[in-house]
Amino acid sequence: MEKYFEKMKEYLNMETEIPYEEFETYFKDVIEFLSKDYLNLAQEETIKGRFILTILMSNSEDRAKRFKNMAKKYKKIYDKSHLWAEALTLRLLKMGMTKDQIIQAEQELNDSI
Repeated sequence: MEKYFEKMKEYLNMETEIPYEEFETYFKDVIEFLSKDYLNLAQEETIKGRFILTILMSNSEDRAKRFKNMAKKYKKIYDKSHLWAEALTLRLLKMGMTKDQIIQAEQELNDSI
């Protein structure tokens, strides 16, 4: 999860927007990783995963509005990211975190970037 988090930090610090192909590849890599290792993630990795997914959701939603010809593809990315974000939220709740603690942990990650 760390390599995906580092890549997300790099993307967030860019002044230009990555092309759809790179956005989709990053998204697919994250989802593939989660599909294989979801149950083995430690709490910190799960928080980072949820953080990444919320950014993917936000960006895909924004891009769907701006790029009408690609809206359907971005909507699919949004939907899958949302599904996985919810799954990671449930996992964190089962680990004993509260919703407020999850929000706080994500805010700390965001502030560190």
